[in-house]
Amino acid sequence: VQLQASGGGYAQAGGSLRLSCAASGRTGVMGWFRQAPGKEREFVALIRWSMLRMYYADSVKGRFTMSRDSAKLTVYLEMNSLKPEDSAVYYCAARLSWSVQYYDSEQYSLWGQGTQVTVSS
Repeated sequence: VQLQASGGGYAQAGGSLRLSCAASGRTGVMGWFRQAPGKEREFVALIRWSMLRMYYADSVKGRFTMSRDSAKLTVYLEMNSLKPEDSAVYYCAARLSWSVQYYDSEQYSLWGQGTQVTVSS
């Protein structure tokens, strides 16, 4: 399975951006991590396909929303009310089965290319 991410770019604080990630095959879990310079990669949001349930990091709850197109094996991340601290390289990630440690990037073996998100103050 390969992941193709797109979207991102520049926004002012309070603005919005949208990311998308398309998978070439079925996965069990699919979502987003991000990594800012000098920081560890951190969980952002994901979908558990079997239950169509979304999970969000506390830092983005209420501001970021995931959606999906099951037929296209594509997920979207709508990022609203952006803050400068949201600036990072965002990575699409997936795994074939559910993991209770879904927030741990080490649990994921499928990664898309990163896409830069920059939010100015």
